[in-house]
Amino acid sequence: MLIETFPVGMLSTNCYVAYAQTKEAIIIDPGLDFSSEAQQISNYIKQESLKVKLIVNTHGHPDHVSGNAIFQEKYNVPIYIHKYDAQFIEGVNKGKFPANVLLAEGSLIRFGSESLKVIHTPGHTPGGICLLGERLIFTGDTLFAGSIGRTDFPESSASDMRLSLQKLVQLPDNLIVYSGHGPTSIMGEEKRTNPFLNNEYSF
Repeated sequence: MLIETFPVGMLSTNCYVAYAQTKEAIIIDPGLDFSSEAQQISNYIKQESLKVKLIVNTHGHPDHVSGNAIFQEKYNVPIYIHKYDAQFIEGVNKGKFPANVLLAEGSLIRFGSESLKVIHTPGHTPGGICLLGERLIFTGDTLFAGSIGRTDFPESSASDMRLSLQKLVQLPDNLIVYSGHGPTSIMGEEKRTNPFLNNEYSF
């Protein structure tokens, strides 16, 4: 799987274009604030001769979904999100461009020869997900390098986040972690040094 990262929006959300050797691609978390960001991503897709198959959101906050409509219109592709966060999209887009495919634990997202498995990781939002590949994982706002997503929003849950992190610590150490904000990391490094994963910090 080939991956290009585009930090977008006022909160520097990591929007990912992930694609297979066959050039079939997906867009993950297009939380755009500026038209120039959409143009940059579109230029890359054109430059690499990619065929966009779908858009997937790791959760429904505006800084991860605000560019859905732009790319859905441009590429005529469906929007995927966990069923518990689908209502967030409708709120951002005033009822337009709703989710087309509702994900759940274990759902598979396929593009070309690649696939990503959905791990439901609520806590930051009720429908937060991580996307697990063979050697990598997209963690959205569940896990960052050295930190985790906030749990102080009205729809958040610290207890759910704790359970979600317990799922992640069971995963292989060699996974590359592509998070919703900030740099990439390695799962084993997070297990060793992230205070939220090694019981150095309670929340």
